[in-house]
Amino acid sequence: MKISTDSCPCCSYLPYNSCCQPLHKNVHTAINAEQLMRSRYSAFCVGDINYLLTTLHPSYRQDNDEAALQSTIQQTNWLGLTVIQHKPGIDIATVEFIAFYKSQPFEQLHELSRFKKEAGQWLYTDGDMLSPVKLHRNDICFCNSAKKFKKCHGRVL
Repeated sequence: MKISTDSCPCCSYLPYNSCCQPLHKNVHTAINAEQLMRSRYSAFCVGDINYLLTTLHPSYRQDNDEAALQSTIQQTNWLGLTVIQHKPGIDIATVEFIAFYKSQPFEQLHELSRFKKEAGQWLYTDGDMLSPVKLHRNDICFCNSAKKFKKCHGRVL
């Protein structure tokens, strides 16, 4: 995959090189928690462990973070992202999202993530895992195809 011209993994329908890549390359920082969350999802997709570590709040870092991230990146084939809700704040915000990944045939990580803004930069702190959501046939598919779910990933169910 040619990352620079392909659609961004965060499902924004923008090219990677004008969406999440500038954040990954430290050209600029996320303007809000949703943008940070989307860029972190993209970092998982493209294998940017350094970005994932630097956007994790220091007080939430563990000694084994790098190894755990490497393992997750190697073992997970991410398929798409859906942002359910972004509750912005001045220094604290939450983002509820569903990240879909390949399994038999696919699974979802449904999370309510928390973020803090410190020294002008948004950082991920932690999140709560939520119950999976039911996908409906006529919803737009989570994989960024712009097809209805029933005509895309819903066919494999």
